[in-house]
Amino acid sequence: MRFHSVIASATLGIFMSVVALSGCGSSDENATELSSTSLATSSTLPTTTSTSTTTTTIYAGPPTLAPGASLPVPEPLPSDNAVEPEIIIGEIVIPALMVSQTIYQGMSLPTLDKGVGYWPGTAMPGYVGNVVLGGHRVSKKKPFRNIDQLVAGDEIYLTTSDGTFVYSVTEQLVVEPTETWIINQTDTATLTLFACHPPHSTKQRLVVFADYLRKETV
Repeated sequence: MRFHSVIASATLGIFMSVVALSGCGSSDENATELSSTSLATSSTLPTTTSTSTTTTTIYAGPPTLAPGASLPVPEPLPSDNAVEPEIIIGEIVIPALMVSQTIYQGMSLPTLDKGVGYWPGTAMPGYVGNVVLGGHRVSKKKPFRNIDQLVAGDEIYLTTSDGTFVYSVTEQLVVEPTETWIINQTDTATLTLFACHPPHSTKQRLVVFADYLRKETV
């Protein structure tokens, strides 16, 4: 199992107040598919002649943390049904699952109903730290329906205004909703996907970890 490094202890108080992982349910589904507690206070866890384009893959080294720089600090989350501003972070593509979805900032159910949610305050794609993304498995666009089928070596593409960054799956596991260590920031560039598990249940969370592989430019 890959172990995520823990950020400074002064930051851990934020994590302790956000102890139920989101990424499940929908605002118009059965009660069994909805989270039952507030994420902020719970005690549990997108000429006439065409020119050709070519894609050049840049195999540069992974990003590093600048001297004196600090790791990102994940933000506490609002309540499950909070209406968050619509901010598009970028796009996620998972070729092995034929998934292509817009990434929106936020983790509330209304945000996750639109596509994939980005946990505010975690690392941005292509930078040092842990990018944390959540998504539905059985409702709305259900972008993470089959993330349990991902295996080591499968590639995940995250595109933002900074470019397209490729991550390689390393492992997956099932955790309890209280295991918020999965959002801890790392001193390398990593990616974490999570969703409720099993489908139609909020009992546990399925988590997929991936490491930074390369950056692609057009």
